[in-house]
Amino acid sequence: MKHVEFVYTVGMDEEAVGEYLSGAETGVLSLARESEAYGVPVHVHFDGDAVFVRLGEHEDSEKFEFLGATSSASLVVYGVDADESWSVVVRGPLVREGEVSATEINERFGAMRVFGETVQDLEPTIYRFDAESVTGRRTPVDGGEDAVDSEE
Repeated sequence: MKHVEFVYTVGMDEEAVGEYLSGAETGVLSLARESEAYGVPVHVHFDGDAVFVRLGEHEDSEKFEFLGATSSASLVVYGVDADESWSVVVRGPLVREGEVSATEINERFGAMRVFGETVQDLEPTIYRFDAESVTGRRTPVDGGEDAVDSEE
C-alpha cells in the first residue's frame, strides 16, 4: 500500500517476555462462548512463573458466563510509546486460585474499577493462566531504520 508506514517487529525470547510481563499492570482478556467473543480490560500480575488476572465476580455477570464457557482464553498485554511498541499474548485455560487475602490482592494488582455494581456485591477473584503458549513481539532496539516504505 502506497504511503502507509510500517514498522518491523521481532520476536522476543523467554527472558524478554518475562521482563515485559513483570512491568505490565493491565491487559485485555479475551473469552469465547460458541461463536461469540468477549474482551474485557483486566489487571494482571506476573510472579516470574505464572500470569494472573484479577476479576470482580458478581451475580448475573456476563463476564463470568463467558468465562464458564471458555476452555482456552487469551490475554494481550502491550505498550506503545514514541520509540517502542511491544505485545505479549498468553493463551490457555484459566484456573481459579484459592483464597487470596486482601493484602495480597492489593500488593499484586491495581485498585478495582467498579462499573455500576456496588462494592459490596463484588467478590475479587484471582485466576492463573495454565499457559499453553506465551509469545512476545517488539520493535527492534538496535537504533536502525525500522520504518519501511510500502513502495519497496
